Amino acid sequence: MKTALTIAGSDPSGGAGIQADIKTMTVHGVYAMSAITALTAQNTMGVTGIEEVEPCFLGKQLDCIFSDIYPDAVKIGMLPSSESIKVTAQKLDQYNAKHIVLDPVMVSTSGTPLMKNDAVSVMKDELFPLAELITPNIPEAQLLSGISIKTKHDMEEAAEIIWRNFGCAVLCKGGHSAGGADDVLCTKGKIIWFQGNRIDNPNTHGTGCTLSSAIASNIALGNTLEAAIRKAKDYLSGALASGLDLGKGPGPLNHVYRLGKSL
Repeated sequence: MKTALTIAGSDPSGGAGIQADIKTMTVHGVYAMSAITALTAQNTMGVTGIEEVEPCFLGKQLDCIFSDIYPDAVKIGMLPSSESIKVTAQKLDQYNAKHIVLDPVMVSTSGTPLMKNDAVSVMKDELFPLAELITPNIPEAQLLSGISIKTKHDMEEAAEIIWRNFGCAVLCKGGHSAGGADDVLCTKGKIIWFQGNRIDNPNTHGTGCTLSSAIASNIALGNTLEAAIRKAKDYLSGALASGLDLGKGPGPLNHVYRLGKSL
């Protein structure tokens, strides 16, 4: 059985973070493991508290995973501080981790900062060189590229800038744009567009976590990067189209829609 590891924060409401990642990996037929970087108090209405896991303890979690059940792919989500980033990078390098998909989670959908200010530059220096793919949304891509993104051409330019600067493949996600849900991949200087239909569903809590963990799962299963992204987008569209409606705010996706029934 193929295996995947999520390194991310915990969402007690189950829609994002390690909970979303584990559900996604499991329905893809991949054995899911997790290293928790932070505890959050959140639900569909927002984040009310964050408690960072001690970086040394995060390192111990990663030691236990890599020394026993080696992951075929790694998804990285919320890393709240420069210290947690450094520990994660050191352990991934130490164990020669493969197929790292990094979702540079900086701000929650509700607007709560999820990363300390000094951590962004550390992430660029320490983790981007290890990643096979990073998956910024438009606000994140603007921060990482230094340009304003208003058009598809701008998305291409931002992805190319990030790729040139850091050497990892970049999937710039278009979900924050008014025009649709098309994403653009820049890899080895090549631009590839992935078309997506904007689904009329306000319940989008955890879409970024879900997409990145689905990509990692598909890579673990032996797909090429391009094929993994296409399959992950199809899965995400199905989870949105299923129409799950839970909570008082923007609710979670139906991660298990493919099972045809509630578990």
